Amino acid sequence: MTEREIIATTKDGLPRDAFAIPGDPVDPDTWKLPHHKKSIFRALKAKMDIEKTVDWERMPAAVAALSPRGSRGQRVSAGPEEILRAARHLADHYLKAGKPLPDTLAALT
Repeated sequence: MTEREIIATTKDGLPRDAFAIPGDPVDPDTWKLPHHKKSIFRALKAKMDIEKTVDWERMPAAVAALSPRGSRGQRVSAGPEEILRAARHLADHYLKAGKPLPDTLAALT
């Protein structure tokens, strides 16, 4: 698969960069925890600040999925390193937005 095809690959209409656990570039089924709006495509073309594409309505579910209790009782299926990287990634969005860290992220980062 070429780099252009990888970038063109989406899951639920979102590129790999929209997921806190980006997984395998050529396998969208491994991408987990979407937390950006479709406007991320504009940010990836340097036409918009990526922080403006964060989907704050989706963030609580993404954060909850990292906790042991999970989102809707289901923790994201990921290794410990992936969970920590995702927690740091999501925490960075909260910090850049000047929002307080949810307890789950504070405990993991």
